[in-house]
Amino acid sequence: MTGISTRDMSSFDEAQNKKSQPDWRTYFSFSTNHKVIGIQYLVLSFIFFVFGGLLAMVIRGELITPESDLVDRSLFNGLFTMHGTVMIFLWTIPALVGLANYLVPLMIGARDMAFPLLNAIAFWLIPVTGILMLSGFLLPSGTAQAGWWSYPPVSLQNPTGHFINGEFIWLLGVVVSGVSSIMGAVNIVTTILRMRAPGMTPFRTPIFVWTVLSAQLLQLYCLPALTAAGILLLFDLSFGTAFVNPSTGGDPIIYQHLFWFYSHPAVYVMALPVFGIFSEIIPAFARKPLFGYKGVAISSISIAALGTLVWAHHMFTSGTPDWMRMMFMFSTMCVAIPTGIKVFAWTATVWNGKLRLETPMLFALGAVVMFVFAGITGVMLASVPIDIHVSNTYFVVGHFHYVIFCTVTMGIFAGIYFWFPKMTGRMYSESWGKLHFWLTFIAANLTFFPMHLVGLQGMVRRISSYDPQYTGWNIVASLGGFLLGVSTIPFILNMVASWTVGKQAPANPWRATGLEWTTSSPPPPENFETIPVVTSTPYGYGKSEPLTVSET
Repeated sequence: MTGISTRDMSSFDEAQNKKSQPDWRTYFSFSTNHKVIGIQYLVLSFIFFVFGGLLAMVIRGELITPESDLVDRSLFNGLFTMHGTVMIFLWTIPALVGLANYLVPLMIGARDMAFPLLNAIAFWLIPVTGILMLSGFLLPSGTAQAGWWSYPPVSLQNPTGHFINGEFIWLLGVVVSGVSSIMGAVNIVTTILRMRAPGMTPFRTPIFVWTVLSAQLLQLYCLPALTAAGILLLFDLSFGTAFVNPSTGGDPIIYQHLFWFYSHPAVYVMALPVFGIFSEIIPAFARKPLFGYKGVAISSISIAALGTLVWAHHMFTSGTPDWMRMMFMFSTMCVAIPTGIKVFAWTATVWNGKLRLETPMLFALGAVVMFVFAGITGVMLASVPIDIHVSNTYFVVGHFHYVIFCTVTMGIFAGIYFWFPKMTGRMYSESWGKLHFWLTFIAANLTFFPMHLVGLQGMVRRISSYDPQYTGWNIVASLGGFLLGVSTIPFILNMVASWTVGKQAPANPWRATGLEWTTSSPPPPENFETIPVVTSTPYGYGKSEPLTVSET
């Protein structure tokens, strides 16, 4: 048995790195290589992110004045419906699946995913989903206008009488997206449970893998409910059935239960892998072991478990009985306990660390700070009296965006910067990366913080015109939204230029631990020459025995 340290891998020269890099044409093919599929997910989802961001800028352009004077009201409804849909179903979830695809086999010492063909099919259903959903803009009836939640009876309105309308196409996209995500979840869960390297015991497994496992278990357990809800709504809309249509004797509250049974855990599906990203980046740039590794690992599973018991707190104004309100208020507040464990662990890891504030660390710390604020407003919304008071206002919109953008999207950026050298074999520009961070951090707070203030004052969401008393803060939010759009430009320029002509990356530029850093950058086609044998934990910063692996 021969010990291999991460420093030994730095001897790989540029020729080895070029040999490991797939030809660019590979990324446009039907590949079953998990690394190629991971990058395909990331690139495609980022394209959808840019499109969704452009929709958001039009929305903020409309809201910069109290009058509805930029776009037609029905088009405005379609814009905010597709903005939410794109950002959830086509950006955050696929991007995180892409990171999981690329990293999980490397982190657990596997050569590929458990079901490579299924993995490829799951990815190629994503562009099908996008085409279906966005093609509604081309239909005479227009795109879906009922919001990404698509509550009946609003979502069942069909004034044009067309059988193939925007809502019909949108629902087909939701169903296809659900099938893709379930296939991906089966693959990822099987890979983690069955393909770990020898010696990779559960408590030697990286936290990112723990969080991905927790998120994908939620997908397997909860996502069928949303897929079923979409099918029921599709049948009521197109074939005249009476599942959730109140005008024909259906019960729309059943749809709400099915929808939120998945769509609240979906927040954890997005947030948990990002928590794993924080747990990998913060120790690496603090030069300290992750504080409370086992507690952080167990809290990930706890968040997933509690996340299945909180869905009805979105329905406090839907006629839910008092006993149900109290039960779901309590269960929602309980989620703060395992979440607080993670925040405490990250804080303790940073404390007295030898911090290096490079771009991945800046994005991670910035996202954690804004997540704490999102957590405070989340506990407020879990309280029945406060939730009823601010229901359907911009307070909810502000809270949601602090979670989905300020935490999840910034966490995705942190992960991309952290593993970019590993994926591409190139180093990015640190100065452009820091410019991207500061523009994003400032713009995000300018955009989303004022929403809490106008929401507390009573400004209703989903409207294109509003009372002039809210104009001041809406101007601030819109200017912040435009700056947020501009902030993406340095990222695009940095990634494209660095991937093509950037400085060659060593195997482990951050001196991080973990199996993925013991391979060349980018990794060889089958990840490892021989399957490694893990002999210690992946969090050895500052200890006498850092991560070690052996090969026969």
